[in-house]
Amino acid sequence: MIISARDIHKSFGTLEVLKGVDVEVAAGEVLAVTGPSGAGKTTLLQILGTLSAPDSGLLEIDGTIVFDGTRRQLRGDSLAAFRGRRIGFVFQDHHLLPEFTARENVMIPALIAGRPSQEAAREAERLLTLTGLQARQEHKPSELSGGEKQRVAIARALVNNPAVVFADEPTGNLDSVTKQEIHNLFFNLRDTLSQTFVIVTHDPSLAALCDRCLHMTDGRFE
Repeated sequence: MIISARDIHKSFGTLEVLKGVDVEVAAGEVLAVTGPSGAGKTTLLQILGTLSAPDSGLLEIDGTIVFDGTRRQLRGDSLAAFRGRRIGFVFQDHHLLPEFTARENVMIPALIAGRPSQEAAREAERLLTLTGLQARQEHKPSELSGGEKQRVAIARALVNNPAVVFADEPTGNLDSVTKQEIHNLFFNLRDTLSQTFVIVTHDPSLAALCDRCLHMTDGRFE
């Protein structure tokens, strides 16, 4: 399993948001997490992505125990380095840096991870080609459409060959035609790269395409 999470609890003050969540995700799986607003989906995604710590529970990612009980097994720079190497993120808003080209935006996580610039550039060019942006690599975000920006964000999430990519409403801001193109792209990348994706979505058409769909209600999976 790429992800194994057991008995994950998370509260904010007196509000219990996650109430003992269990989830496993296999290598190469595309998992959809659905549910109403306030059900705990984004909180769970942040914990699985190591951006937030659970109050209790165990989280193992790609053979590394990240949280065990109430303790962080990885902390500080070690946790940040693990996240940078083994986890990718795609959000509803692309969060591209406007002063850099598409290729440079994709390169940034690789450079932060200490990879040589030529290697980072080659990998960025390869991924932008895979995402259909070979001819747009030197364009800045202001010169790209919304769908193209999200393709750059997906390539950026993949540049360090992560164990898993977490996507939070990745097509929420796109028109229906572009949404379908991005949905298809996730599965093309899974087939080409054997990539694992966990996608939080309100979009039933995307959820229906996924290998498995888990529905969250009131801090638990049904």
